[in-house]
Parts: sequence; structure tokens; C-alpha cells
Amino acid sequence: MERRNAWKTYTQEQLKELDQINDRYKVCLDEGKTERECIRLTVKEIEKQGYRNLNDIKGSLKTGDKVYAVCMGKSIAMFRIGKEPLENGMNILGAHIDSPRIDVKQNPLYENEELAYLDTHYYGGIKKYQWVTLPLAMHGVVAKKDGSIVEISIGEDAEDPVLYITDLLIHLSGKQLQKKAAEVIEGEMLDILIGSRPLAELPDDSKKDAVKQNVLKILNEKYGIEEEDFLSAELEIVPAGKARDCGLDRSMIAAYGQDDRVCAYTSLAAMLEMEETPKRTGCCLLVDKEEIGSVGATGMQSRFFENSVAELLDGMGCYSELALRRALRNSSMLSSDVSAGYDPAYGEAFEKKNAAYLGRGIVLNKFTGARGKSGSNDANAEYVARVRRIFDDHNVAFQTAELGKVDFGGGGTIAYIAALYGMEVIDSGVAVLSMHAPWEVTSKADVYEAYKAYKAFLLDA
Repeated sequence: MERRNAWKTYTQEQLKELDQINDRYKVCLDEGKTERECIRLTVKEIEKQGYRNLNDIKGSLKTGDKVYAVCMGKSIAMFRIGKEPLENGMNILGAHIDSPRIDVKQNPLYENEELAYLDTHYYGGIKKYQWVTLPLAMHGVVAKKDGSIVEISIGEDAEDPVLYITDLLIHLSGKQLQKKAAEVIEGEMLDILIGSRPLAELPDDSKKDAVKQNVLKILNEKYGIEEEDFLSAELEIVPAGKARDCGLDRSMIAAYGQDDRVCAYTSLAAMLEMEETPKRTGCCLLVDKEEIGSVGATGMQSRFFENSVAELLDGMGCYSELALRRALRNSSMLSSDVSAGYDPAYGEAFEKKNAAYLGRGIVLNKFTGARGKSGSNDANAEYVARVRRIFDDHNVAFQTAELGKVDFGGGGTIAYIAALYGMEVIDSGVAVLSMHAPWEVTSKADVYEAYKAYKAFLLDA
């Protein structure tokens, strides 16, 4: 059952639309490298389309209304109220907007032999050796005691300095190269080099930390922050640089954070292009913390989504605990998350008949998890058939896959959490090469097919 390469099927008009979708996607990747930036960008876009914050609405909601709710600036739920009662369920696109990265610790700044560093703690599953000797950027916020928030973005503009993690030179690395790959660079070695110039005219008792003092002086002059303010900061270290076309044929995109912003972007684009009021309420849910187990108040395991649906029912004048349970149980969801693209260079990790290939369309993963399907949501056959029918009816190129060979490992998504409500859920996303690396690769054709698939699902599920 080999699936056809989608590039072979496009008309000139479709190729033009494909390029437009991917050009907008690259801009979103550049402007949304953190969860907070993604939410800020999303709110800006949806309010242009008439979406209103649930917290600001006075009076009742009705069919056709467009509303949203935000959780702590890191997760968002958007709803387009349909013609059917909400108790009949929703068509939900659920993606995550966090990505593997390096976080700055709460007490991070120190000096060692006249070099200044920030101590870090990596976030999510990474190969630590991939993050050294790259130009890096810092994004995030500093919350001050007076209640003000200082936004930080360093390393993206052409005139900005970049940050850096050093590695041992090859000439002296004989012993290092004997280590296992997981140990070549240890977590505590991922400290960020941020300065080497000492501050002049310091008292004698402070000269030993003159480089650190100079860094603090710069931070105070530019951002008005002091060393103590690191205690209430959320600063993320990510690869510096813009998303780029990949390949001489420009058929792919290389960028940071495509797991899972490729599915978040296409889900949002599909939601915003619902031209008519849908039969069933449409929902786009973008959440945080998936890469570390969907924990915390902004992760899928929190009650944020459930509470938002309760508020929606209340605004429509039909809230009850039973109505809430029915609305969630009767919903259908695509857990819009990426899949591992088949890489011929590492073909031994994949079972070729059940692998996802770049350019062959959106991927359906009936189950993810690890080995004996541990940590998985295993979609029922009837639901898989219904999703197949929707995609075929709308000429969406799709393929099915597992996440590598059975005993090689695996991974999870938010699907199993949504399934706790009794709703139908299947993983459906874009194939990615070098997943969780600082720079990941996707096919522009798959981005386009995901966009088409999510539009079709919102309309017909």
C-alpha cells in the first residue's frame, strides 16, 4: 500500500497555494520561537478575524460566534460555535507549541577564569551534543517584584550578539570521543557563554568578578533588571536564525521548533479559514509542556481545556456537569503532532512498510507510545475509517506510520489525555527529519497537505 508522492499530483494553482502557505509558516516560525511568543502571535491573528476573549464577553453566546481563552500566556483554546448543540460534541485540532530547548536556571550567572556564563537546565528530549558550537538566541520574560514584565529577545536581529556553548577542540578530545554519545556533553556542561570583558574601575574586592559585573551592568542599562530578577525569569535558549528553504529545489523547510509548531500553524490556519458556520463547533487547542509530559497548569493534563468548555457552555446558557461531560465525550479530535520521517541514512531504525515518508502527505499514527504500546492512545478502527473517508473525500494526501521499529523506542503525544474524556482521538501530523534537533526538516508538500487535512476535518468530522 505504498502512497504516492504528493508533489506529482499538484496543478500550478495548487503549487502557488502551497508556496503561500509555507511562506506564512516560515514567518510564524521566526516570530514564535517560544510558547509565549506563539500565543501572542495567535491572539493577534485571531482577533483580526473577529475572535473575542471569553473573559471579556458580556451576555450570551450564539451560533457563529468566535471566542478564545488563554491560560497564563502559554496555552490557548479557540472555538467557532456551530449549528448543533455543544452537547453533540466538537471537532478538535489539538497541537502543542513547546519545543525542546535549554532553559536558564534561577541562579544562573557566574564567572570562571574571566569568562561569564549562565547555568542552564535542558528542557525535553535532546541530544545534548547537538547544541554546542551553534549561534544561540535568548527569548523570554523577566517578572519584576513591582509587577512589571520585561520581554527579552537577544540574538535574532542582524545587529544582535549571539550566545554560545563551547566544545573541546578536536586536537585534545581523544578521551572525550571515547565516551558514549549520551555522555560526550553532559547536562551541566550546557552553560551559555555570555561575556569576557571586565568592567573597569571596580573596587579591589570586586575585581575578581569584573566580567560578571559588566554583564549585570549591560542588563541593567538595557532592560532595567538586576541579578535577583533572575529568580522570577523564564529565559529560553534556542537556535538563532530564521527558517530557511532546504534543498536546491526549495522543497523543504529547515528550522527550529517544527515539532510541533508545524501542526500548530496548520491547525490555526485551518481554523481561521472556516468561511461558513460549521455544523459542529470547531476548536483549535494549542498547549504547552507536551515535551515534558503535558504537566503543569498550561499542559494538557491540567483542567484548562475542560474549564474553557464549561465557560463556553455557560455563555451559551446551557451549562450543567452532564452537558460538559457529553460535550467532551461526543467530540472528535486530531492530535495534531509530528511523526518521525523515514531517513535512509538511519534506515535500521524504521520498518519501511510502516514508516512516514517526506512528501507523501499528512501522517496518521493509529498509536504511538513505546514498545508494547506503553503510553499510547490506540485509536479504534471505526474512527480511523471515518478519518480516511474525510481525507479521501477532500483529496488529502495521507499515509499511515508507526514511530520507528517496535523495540527501538517510541514517543507520546497529548492524544491519550484527550481520550480520557471518552472522545475519539488519533494522532495526525507532519513527518519530520532530525526531530528534536536544533534544526529540523519538513516537506513543504506535507505542510500543505496538513493544512488541507485539518480544514477537511473541521468541516466534516
